[in-house]
Amino acid sequence: MAVTVVDDRTALVLIDLQGGTLAAPTQPYAAADVVTRAAELADAFRAAGLPVVLVRMATAPDGADAVRGRSEAARRAGGTSRPYDLGPIAEQLSGHDGDILVTKRNWGAFYGTDLDLQLRRRGVTQIVLGGVATSLGVESTARAAHEHGYHVTFAVDAMTDINGAAHEHSVSWVFPLIGEPGTTEEIVDLLAKSPS
Repeated sequence: MAVTVVDDRTALVLIDLQGGTLAAPTQPYAAADVVTRAAELADAFRAAGLPVVLVRMATAPDGADAVRGRSEAARRAGGTSRPYDLGPIAEQLSGHDGDILVTKRNWGAFYGTDLDLQLRRRGVTQIVLGGVATSLGVESTARAAHEHGYHVTFAVDAMTDINGAAHEHSVSWVFPLIGEPGTTEEIVDLLAKSPS
């Protein structure tokens, strides 16, 4: 498991690093440690003049744009959809001019958003992913990125899950099929060596 290359036009895409997700117990990494590593990555990308995308989950206050459909979770909630906002982006990541903010209504960050448009306008060919939860928002976004033709890199220590086994399954089985899993340190080192 090692990252081999960072393209000249790579973007960092961070998923759901918001108060609501960061307050939940996570495995295998504490949410605070994930935010620290994500901030390290974001600083390195900004220093290299590369895009940083902060993706947040929120629906309209009346829940009108919430995802519909039958699921066990919906049955537990009485079959109703509800407004869903995970709160503000972590303070360590927010407030940087030039960062791209994307609001999603689904697990993945591509469907129903302008993420692909924002990336293509900037000539992005590769994305580095991190965030919470590994097996939900991060994996859904990764699958769509792969299907959209992006090279995908995973900062596996800058992501975590509400379930350690789910995180491990994504990192060990799914991610190697669609990209390169590696560490924050490996990615930052490659950025420093890049001729950007």
